[in-house]
Amino acid sequence: MVPKVQKWPEVASATPTLLGFPAVKVATMHVITVDDRDKTPNFGKPLFNPTSILAVPDASVIGLRLYGRENGAGKALGEVYAKTLPKGVKKKTSIEPEAFAAAWKDKLAGVTRLAAVVSILPRDSGLSQKEPLIFEVGIGGGDKASQLDYITKLVGKGIKFSEVFKAGSYVDVIGITKGKGFEGSITRFGVKRKQHKSRKSVREVGVIGPWHPAAVMYTVARAGQRGFHQRTETGKRILSISNPKDVPLTPSGGFMHFGEVKTDYALLRGTVPGSNRRVVMVRQPARPVLKKSTPVQVIELSTRVGR
Repeated sequence: MVPKVQKWPEVASATPTLLGFPAVKVATMHVITVDDRDKTPNFGKPLFNPTSILAVPDASVIGLRLYGRENGAGKALGEVYAKTLPKGVKKKTSIEPEAFAAAWKDKLAGVTRLAAVVSILPRDSGLSQKEPLIFEVGIGGGDKASQLDYITKLVGKGIKFSEVFKAGSYVDVIGITKGKGFEGSITRFGVKRKQHKSRKSVREVGVIGPWHPAAVMYTVARAGQRGFHQRTETGKRILSISNPKDVPLTPSGGFMHFGEVKTDYALLRGTVPGSNRRVVMVRQPARPVLKKSTPVQVIELSTRVGR
């Protein structure tokens, strides 16, 4: 249920920063904003946005890792964890993070990238799971030395979503889609049904391959699993980052299949993969963003869709 990030992008920033943040999908809703797209007929007018709600509880940076290359392959060169860890985390090290950073400060030439070990408590978001979820989040911006100092100071402390991402910026969302089970080729790939009485079957492809060579190509639509795949949604704009105490969000009776939003939340334009209560990873955009990343003016929130 937890997505794995295959690649962390590079960011053009002078100061180091985390490249991602774990979140929990709450529901969908409608948000009315002021259209800030220049040179459009709707500029400055109210804009209707289908929006996804993500619960973003405070994350704990419990450790750091250094990666390099050995024999042409990536390898973890070293890792260190905080002295006090959340309940349920069994990773421990005998060395302090400051001593670990001082020992590696002169060996950063062989380090290809740095990563932070981050954990969140699902119970903070209203889920029933007691054990914390542990993620590896990349670090970007600055040079290797500044990145090492930045993450060393964060080890053993908490960090908020608003410290990593800002309202109005664009992000990528990685999650596990809803599982649909075993489906046929018509539903799975959208193949057109055959004509009435043309064959014994209707909801199948006409020919799966020639007699000679007797082989079925991988491109032929066949029945199989549909859904429950890891997918990445790119170019999602953050409309707002707030707290339920400042801007109430939960409707009467709570969101369906989730309940009440008790932690900080983020509103993302569009939909994100997965069902409600599923963990997703919000990442810095891998593709260059040519649009402006200024804050969005929110006029009205409507939670009727989330019910």
